[in-house]
Amino acid sequence: MNAPWTPGVGMSAQSDRDSFAAFLCDEASMDVVRNAASELGLSHEKCNKGGLRNAVQTLSVSASPSILLVDLSECGDPLGDINALAEVCEPGTVVIAIGQVNDVRLYRDLTASGIQDYLLKPLTEDAVRDALIQAQTVFSAPRSSGDTSGARDHVMTAVVGTRGGVGASTIATSMAWLFSTEHKLPTALLDLDVHFGTGALTMDLEPGRGLTDAIDNPSRIDGLFIERAMVRANDHLSVLSAEAPIHTPLMTDGSAFVQLEDEFRQAFDMTVVDLPRNMLINFPHILNGADVFVLATELTLASARDAIRILSWASSHAEHVRPIIVANRVAQGTGEISRADFEASIERKIDYVIPADVKAATHAAKLGQVMVEASRGSKASMVLRELSREIVSSGGETVVGTGSGKGKTGGKGKADKGSLMNKFDLRSMLGSKQKA
Repeated sequence: MNAPWTPGVGMSAQSDRDSFAAFLCDEASMDVVRNAASELGLSHEKCNKGGLRNAVQTLSVSASPSILLVDLSECGDPLGDINALAEVCEPGTVVIAIGQVNDVRLYRDLTASGIQDYLLKPLTEDAVRDALIQAQTVFSAPRSSGDTSGARDHVMTAVVGTRGGVGASTIATSMAWLFSTEHKLPTALLDLDVHFGTGALTMDLEPGRGLTDAIDNPSRIDGLFIERAMVRANDHLSVLSAEAPIHTPLMTDGSAFVQLEDEFRQAFDMTVVDLPRNMLINFPHILNGADVFVLATELTLASARDAIRILSWASSHAEHVRPIIVANRVAQGTGEISRADFEASIERKIDYVIPADVKAATHAAKLGQVMVEASRGSKASMVLRELSREIVSSGGETVVGTGSGKGKTGGKGKADKGSLMNKFDLRSMLGSKQKA
């Protein structure tokens, strides 16, 4: 509970908070904790009768202490009930749990949820004293973010579709899954289609309320919030998405999205953002933290037009981001536009071509799995694996399509008035070919 937050500020600097408080269920434990606290100069008067329930009620109307001891002996579900405490604890509180269940799995689960330590009853003064000293050290430790020399290398990939239905969400979920399973990298998937997102649905998960809570209360976003709000898809992948009621409009200035990206940068190695194209208009700052910009498209006139416009937007608002053009669901035979004509229209190469595979997509949907997991040997999955390897190996710096891309990407693609004219010229050219 304390680890994801930002200790970094000494106890003396937080005058509005008590340095210590305890909520205990029995007199024997109360006496032991009082004695240990007194030896360390902590206020033994802050030892209160009552366990977790009393702690939640008290802290819901008062400031959290710097160090909190809480007795879980009366909890039927200690791991589940601890979430109620997280709701009322302020950022930075170091929590030590006390209980009578001697279970290694419970200890690991509690510490994984953010609890600093778990002490088993009957308590001894030595054990409590050591735990309090360790808690003081954790609380007073400088923030790790102050030393950039050891900062986590992080790559954020934003996936945008030129049109609805081009498969941007399929690409986003597939890359997140590959980063987490094949490359074993801690990965976050952020699905910003708040009303109709399919990130969790694709993986057969319940999206929860994490994303809507973040949008409604940006000030609550911190490491602990991320840990509680995200849904675990596998050992290395966590998903943050929503299924907001369609009668509820998206009311935000976008600050929540930036804060989420900042927290992901601290907690994960890879972040994949499934970004609806309308979000670029409403919240252009979302791409400020991105390293890679995957533009999913189909080989049609409408997608050619919108690819030009989106690339132009990216070159103006996010020059630091490396664009990757992915033509998705490309069927064999003659389509609306050939690859060569599409590339001539947008004045840049397509980096990756993902073939259409209806059978693999249907199979994955029936299993409730991402396509690269359900149909590992399909050609589409192979291209997606190639794309994920390029992003991981380059760290988001320089990504060049190979194999399926058949040609390197040279610099930033032009997307000016001349490109738009190329699109209309292309329409005329196609019309003349059909007449011939």
